[in-house]
Amino acid sequence: MKHLLIYSSILVLLVSCSTVKSSFQPKAATAVQPKQSEFIEGIEVKPETTPAVTKGSVSGNNSNTSFQTKNVAKYSSTLELYTFTQFKYAIKMDVPVETLQNVNLYNTIDQWLGTRYRLGGTTQRGIDCSAFVQTVMLGVFALQLPRTAREQFDLSKWVPMTNIKEGDLLFFNTIGGVSHVGVYLQNHRFVHASSSGGVMISDLNDSYWSSKLICAGRVVQSILP
Repeated sequence: MKHLLIYSSILVLLVSCSTVKSSFQPKAATAVQPKQSEFIEGIEVKPETTPAVTKGSVSGNNSNTSFQTKNVAKYSSTLELYTFTQFKYAIKMDVPVETLQNVNLYNTIDQWLGTRYRLGGTTQRGIDCSAFVQTVMLGVFALQLPRTAREQFDLSKWVPMTNIKEGDLLFFNTIGGVSHVGVYLQNHRFVHASSSGGVMISDLNDSYWSSKLICAGRVVQSILP
């Protein structure tokens, strides 16, 4: 969970970054009252110590404030490179946010997350594992897959777990043979429609899933021409 605290703080900062920025801008005032030091992301921000500021001007001894303002502005600019959804899933998967480059993939997952499981279902009122994989692969990777987990397994090219990458399929034996399928993400996480929890992100290190895993597969060609 090394990224959890960092990105939780970042999400809060994203919402309030405009307020943070404005708080560092010099303001016209007749006097500046001493304030206690504040901390942003563990960095001490010391208060302005100049006793007075003349209206319409800025004290000449403001190099520290200028440095702080510049740092916050630079930090906010970096945050604006990423969406709220990217931060959300970086936290869920405990990965650096900059590794989540496929924004369409995580937006699609976010639209389906929590959808209940329904055998034979294909909509957000209920969906099964293979239909969910069909939806993700078509909407994100423009690959049309067959309907069942077994057919998807037959279409896939075997990939060693050491070479697995985002968008590869994971096949499981839950009730006999190839009976469950999900889409690999990062850091041992995969997204799938589970019969017990609906559309969710699970960890391959979980003893249940590691014991049920058959293999990973990569779809390189759509069933449609």
